[in-house]
Amino acid sequence: MSLTLSEKSAAYLQLEEKFGAHNYHPLPVVLEKGEGVFLWDVDGKRYYDFLSGYSAVNQGHCHPKIIAALVEQSKKLTLTSRAFHNNLLGGYEKFITDYFGYDKVLPMNTGVEGGETAIKLARRWAYTKKGVAENQAKIIFADGNFWGRTLAAISSSTDPSSYQGFGPFMPGFGLVPYNDLIALEKALQDKNVAAFMVEPIQGEAGVVIPDEGYLKGVRELCTTYNVLFIADEIQTGLARTGKMLACDHENVRPDILILGKALSGGVLPVSAVLADDYIMMNIKPGEHGSTYGGNPLACAVAVAALTVLKEEKMAENAEAMGQLLRSALAKLQSPFIASIRGKGLLNAIVITHPNPDAAWELCLALQENGLLAKPTHGDKIRFAPPLLITQKQVLECAGIIDRSLRSL
Repeated sequence: MSLTLSEKSAAYLQLEEKFGAHNYHPLPVVLEKGEGVFLWDVDGKRYYDFLSGYSAVNQGHCHPKIIAALVEQSKKLTLTSRAFHNNLLGGYEKFITDYFGYDKVLPMNTGVEGGETAIKLARRWAYTKKGVAENQAKIIFADGNFWGRTLAAISSSTDPSSYQGFGPFMPGFGLVPYNDLIALEKALQDKNVAAFMVEPIQGEAGVVIPDEGYLKGVRELCTTYNVLFIADEIQTGLARTGKMLACDHENVRPDILILGKALSGGVLPVSAVLADDYIMMNIKPGEHGSTYGGNPLACAVAVAALTVLKEEKMAENAEAMGQLLRSALAKLQSPFIASIRGKGLLNAIVITHPNPDAAWELCLALQENGLLAKPTHGDKIRFAPPLLITQKQVLECAGIIDRSLRSL
């Protein structure tokens, strides 16, 4: 199907088409306002947001407490760089390390920077503590991983659209099948392996959930072979899956924890890498950093964003509303839904249809009916609304999905 754009929307799209790089293929909607679970376009039409900025807006759009922290701090001090101390960084570092139970935090900005930081920490640990020969350290990843599009991130990718035409690639990376402990154990027997970096649930791959016990098995194998377990919780963490961290579903503690996205409630880029002293203290002054990492504005916003998650019991709501959403989708008994999967409010449906563009067509129908979602990997659509969604709203959205599916 094709949507009829207003003159106003078309004008905005034409500006992007003419002056912007063509590295994204967005839905044809131009948004100008957000509040809670809703977005409004430039023509005033309201939509349910079922992407949440790829889980960056877990706390809902423009959460008043987070915005208040942003506004208040922005009037005082926004950036000093790390050439100087600021009055918020130490308090933020204590807050987040207490919150997640680690000795130290290394603050960065974007999720992919968090991934790069974790890899550097693991390599340095391997040379300093494990005794791996210089330049021989290996990091193992899972097939289907996605942690960004820097050259390091695509060097570990199995998605041709990410890596094709961008080589040469970073050495020292290895791959094993996701959700395969036997293959992982074989890989970890290599004495040069420093770490295994994995998403507890693969988000960009289409919400791929491993077998129960997989994360526990990863933890045990990493301990056995003296390899660091790096959990990429950038999309799965911060209450999205019904627990504060997706690793909490199996009560496992990674050696290095990467957080981003909802760490600022979608207000500005904030990421963090947490680890204990035996890993973190191998990095010395001048060996890693970021101009904006740990800036006062980010510190104030992140504390507010984390506080809101607990105060408003967003993990508990995500668990309950996720079960309700999956149950409501199953009751539709649509012939076009091959499978429904998810934990908490990180969910996806797999579309089955003779038309290879059916998932895209369905997202256009959803947009027409007042709900925004986006396909990934062709036939999968993520359903991940902000974590403050109510029971009434979930059921209303299930009705929108039902009507939209009928258009196929």
